[in-house]
Amino acid sequence: MSLSNYIATKKKDRSLLLMTHTVVGYPSLNANWQMLEGMQAAGVDLVELQMPFSEPIADGPVFNRANQAALAQGIHWDDYFALMARAAKAFPFRLLFMGYYNNVFRLGHETFCRRLAEAGGQGFIIADLPPDQCDELNLFARKYELDPIHMMTPVNSPARLKEIARDAAGFVYCVARKGVTGRATALDTGLRDYIARCRAATTLPLGMGFGIRSADDVRQLKGLVDLAIVGTACLDVWERDGRDGYVKFLQSLMDATR
Repeated sequence: MSLSNYIATKKKDRSLLLMTHTVVGYPSLNANWQMLEGMQAAGVDLVELQMPFSEPIADGPVFNRANQAALAQGIHWDDYFALMARAAKAFPFRLLFMGYYNNVFRLGHETFCRRLAEAGGQGFIIADLPPDQCDELNLFARKYELDPIHMMTPVNSPARLKEIARDAAGFVYCVARKGVTGRATALDTGLRDYIARCRAATTLPLGMGFGIRSADDVRQLKGLVDLAIVGTACLDVWERDGRDGYVKFLQSLMDATR
């Protein structure tokens, strides 16, 4: 089942779905597994597994630190795909690759797509790769039945939004604001206008992330987008409140989608 069909099916029961995130290898692979168990317990719909990279330019200080720590522990592709394959067999939510293009380039477009598909991934988000520069990668994505998730931003013109949407599949990731992940985002009239421009550019479901930090934020997205994306706030809670607090926080996010 494609991601867009999966989202449509899930939305028969809830107007808003939830995608969460973990940096593979931080604070450890065992901790990643506990996070994934917590996501399953809460009923999360989709999960981004981030491949660590030395210069994660779209990420704020929390994820930058997590990326550096995971790399310092020697996390590499075999670890990444092993965790994804194990998770794909154990959990019902859909799994996406999230990361940066240099890692994908070094592995090779076809090898990346083949291994991602073999591990049970449904698609990929590559934060620093412009959609109009990934023709070859998209060819292999289609070959291996993966969805390339493209990102729209508030500074994109209507024409550019249509270009971004042209080869997107699964859903479109709407970046809530300029800047990096982690900082709070004001859910105001300007954001609503931006979402309307994104809707006009594509028929795919829309997800929104960057600065979605609380159940109240998620609740305000109901009726605006199809998917709330929460990343940094989850890791903040894990580090501050441990596993139990993490599960409670995820449950509060899920409750806000209903």
